Amino acid sequence: MSEQGNENGEVVSAELETEAPIVEVAGEPIVDRRKPASVRRPDNPRVSVVVPALNEAKNVREILPYLSEYYEVILVDGHSVDGTVAAAREALPGVKIVEQTRQGKGNALACGFEAATGEVIVMFDVDGSADPNEIPDFVRALVAGADLAKGTRFVKGGGSDDITLFRRIGNMGLNLLASALTEHWFTDLCYGYNAFWADMLYMLDLPDTQAKSDKLMLPGDGFEIEALIIGRFALSGAKITEVPSFEHDRYHGDSNLNAVRDGFRVLRTILEDRAYARRIRTLARRRGATNMPPPQRPGWMRD
Repeated sequence: MSEQGNENGEVVSAELETEAPIVEVAGEPIVDRRKPASVRRPDNPRVSVVVPALNEAKNVREILPYLSEYYEVILVDGHSVDGTVAAAREALPGVKIVEQTRQGKGNALACGFEAATGEVIVMFDVDGSADPNEIPDFVRALVAGADLAKGTRFVKGGGSDDITLFRRIGNMGLNLLASALTEHWFTDLCYGYNAFWADMLYMLDLPDTQAKSDKLMLPGDGFEIEALIIGRFALSGAKITEVPSFEHDRYHGDSNLNAVRDGFRVLRTILEDRAYARRIRTLARRRGATNMPPPQRPGWMRD
């Protein structure tokens, strides 16, 4: 077995470099978990920032330049009609543009994850509520050993200028329910500023971005995506580190969040994923077998 250096200056075997990657349910290659952790999870990882956007031209123009230092920025456009894509290319010429396949923040994020090529994936809202200066805190938590760095507004160092009393109470109730069902304590389940290692992406088993449906959104396509991602990390036994984060007021425009409708979608996701827990843990144990059948999806995930 010969040896060769990779782009990080580390020596890895040529055999590892040439082996066929593990294959997802859809047949697409995923991060090869047979490679050593030093290759999959380097101390200085490349960071892919995934930015869902729907009619956010004003915010994109102001905020994207603050992300220019990262390895890649992927803007997932939700069929905007206000020139969001043109504004993104003007603000950050190297931005990667992806068009989402259905509707909803969850579908946008899933489409962005598919396009990401960095070792670390950051979920970033471009409405001005998320501070890009916090990204290094998330990356440090991952390099220190976490599988998921979970942003939270409700610990020392965190906070919010945006959350209403109604949403705060709803979030507390969902936190308690999710903590009881996953046996992992959460302080802020419904917060979308998170980062994780790309080699964990397969385990999330997100809705197929190319699935055809007569509905505009499938379960998992909406704002419940944050609860779905966090819950599946917890149910898989992954190491989760909470990172204090401050949520600022939206910069321009109005939020697309509907507290009641989207709250019920989160609740349904938590309850359904508890029944799905055994299959999530099976996925988490996968390491190299390519002939292992995919888990049977529960009824709510089928088209």
